[in-house]
Amino acid sequence: MRILIASDKFKGSATGAEVAEALALGIREIIPDAEIEAVPVADGGEGTVDAALASGFEAVTVSVTGPTGEPVSARFALHGADAVIEMAAASGLDVLPGGVKAALTATSRGTGELIAAALDRGCTTIVLGVGGSANTDGGAGMLQALGVSLRAGDGDAPPGGAALVALDSIDVSGLDPRIAGATIVLASDVDNPLLGDRGAAAVFAPQKGASADDVAALEAGLSRFAALLEVQAGVRPSAELPGAGAAGGVGYAALAVLGARREPGIDVIQRLTGLGERIADADLVITGEGSLDDQSLGGKTPLGVAAAARAAGVPVVAVCGRSTLTEAQAAGAGFLAVLPLSELEPDPAASMANATALLLQVGRRIATEIIPRSLAGSWSSMG
Repeated sequence: MRILIASDKFKGSATGAEVAEALALGIREIIPDAEIEAVPVADGGEGTVDAALASGFEAVTVSVTGPTGEPVSARFALHGADAVIEMAAASGLDVLPGGVKAALTATSRGTGELIAAALDRGCTTIVLGVGGSANTDGGAGMLQALGVSLRAGDGDAPPGGAALVALDSIDVSGLDPRIAGATIVLASDVDNPLLGDRGAAAVFAPQKGASADDVAALEAGLSRFAALLEVQAGVRPSAELPGAGAAGGVGYAALAVLGARREPGIDVIQRLTGLGERIADADLVITGEGSLDDQSLGGKTPLGVAAAARAAGVPVVAVCGRSTLTEAQAAGAGFLAVLPLSELEPDPAASMANATALLLQVGRRIATEIIPRSLAGSWSSMG
């Protein structure tokens, strides 16, 4: 019995690797000789670099500007002329000093410095995984780190999305010339535009500590930023493109100025890890993430894994912290079983604190219930 575990992180509880390890331990308690392979997967956010490293890339660590100006140590993955960058490592919520959010002033500069570091090492293909960002600056900080001039009054524009409303001019002539010879891939499952009710400020800034007034200020700043780029710098209109609102608008700057192309994060991961081929060799696939819900149906990691498994004719089981999917939604997504930890521990705080032990129990259940049904060819959706 060949089992492939390809799970995203359970945010706040366990990494994808930790999820796989706990499930594997539980399965092997019942089936000691089970052949289990774990493949780290992610949606373009946290975990993307780990997936690349597990596929043979090497880690490069550099010091960059953190989201509130402090230096942070950030890794990216390198293989020949290819680099995989995880924005969260440089400009993410998890690297905020003391976890204190700075909705109006957080910058994406460190992400631009990571891109520059990859260029310094001769990279010509750069995967930019976005997700978990602390900023809503439209990627302005990232562009400044790559040579773009943003002026407000007599000096450079200060960091953060709120300051963009006072922009007087933008000059992209100083953009690092190596960008023109590089292929930039924006790895993101977010399809939101930059502005409006579904934009970066309205949808994502509250998660970064923004009040209603802050959202309005950030929206005004992003609007000013986009208008000046189009009028003064001749950048093609890109604010409405799917993915422009990703990572506080870093998606917009990547698409509009860096010439990036957007790909779903799971597609990038599948290419990096050879996930499709590994799935085809498996008898059972286990995938998952912290929460399976309506947002997951838009193309999150478990859905991408399920689609690949379905194409290969391999049954796939989803494990999650909680699930709000109906049985029909789960079946429609391709899951033959959905096993939420909330069935074992309904208290969310307790479930997150004890995720590893709960995953061990789920692994045992997979070995005692799911695998026998798979071998017998008798499958039914399970809640």
